[in-house]
Amino acid sequence: MKRAIPVLVLSVAGLIPVWRYAPSHDTGSSSSVTEAAAPASTPSASSSGGTTSTVVSGPTIDTEKGPVQVEVTFDGDKIASVRMLQQPDHPQTTAAVPQLIEETLQAQSADIDTVSGATITSDGYKESLQAAIDARG
Repeated sequence: MKRAIPVLVLSVAGLIPVWRYAPSHDTGSSSSVTEAAAPASTPSASSSGGTTSTVVSGPTIDTEKGPVQVEVTFDGDKIASVRMLQQPDHPQTTAAVPQLIEETLQAQSADIDTVSGATITSDGYKESLQAAIDARG
């Protein structure tokens, strides 16, 4: 009986953090990355000085950290720039976005490495990017 009280108190003390835990962002879906129902936007083209630029927005990818969406500007067949239209408000994401964009411009495709510490955002970025590339044709 003398051991029962300390065991009970320590057990309750150990469970309090579990009861108080709240996820950072609950999207109401499973932990996997899912694509939103909206397809990639139709490419829009403009030309200046003989060079054709095409801007394509990828679909919004809902991740457990928040939505991810990219906009890709093509200069002819080359990816000229990538811009994040939507990204999770998370420190790792903020740090990862420039690295993801730089790797995309170097690789000229969505076949890039995942940024350590921002795996979920990286996966959403690559999925939206690939859909934008595919929508361009």
